[in-house]
Amino acid sequence: MRVLFIGGARSGKSSLAQRLSGQRSADVCVLVTGTESDPEMAARIAAHRRERPSHWRVREETVRLGRALRDEKPRLVLVDCLTLWISNCLWATGPEADLARWRYERDDFVAALREATNDVIIVTNEVGTGIVPGNAASRIFRDEQGWLNQAVAAVCDEVYLVTAGLPMCLKRGPVRTTTPAR
Repeated sequence: MRVLFIGGARSGKSSLAQRLSGQRSADVCVLVTGTESDPEMAARIAAHRRERPSHWRVREETVRLGRALRDEKPRLVLVDCLTLWISNCLWATGPEADLARWRYERDDFVAALREATNDVIIVTNEVGTGIVPGNAASRIFRDEQGWLNQAVAAVCDEVYLVTAGLPMCLKRGPVRTTTPAR
């Protein structure tokens, strides 16, 4: 079973994903993509750590998410979150977006997700419902996030939009065999 939780910042998606992960398996690996880039981010990461059961395996993976997903069979894998991962991939080498590297990693992750035989629960942000960003880097990020969310949702069996801690089911059913063009 592949499940996607998508929503805005502080919508409750990580909490719901953790709850579902704990209900489905005692053998959970959390693939975390965030890095402690500043004190505020370090505090956010610490809060997430406190919320997770201590017996869950935690693996930090900032770029090679497809490879990490393949490595964690047969555990249930909770990926938190795709949004930070995109930034890590796009700007890993400097101030210019590395679209070739990002698209390679994106395609590898979607392929690994499609191939997964274990349960995978994914958290991502919805960033495309606001205004058009005023700079090129933000527009690239928003566009790539939207295309990734479409590709991941196409592969997932269930997709939930989370607002105010409440999940609304967008998709429940068999996996589609095609992904959106991009």
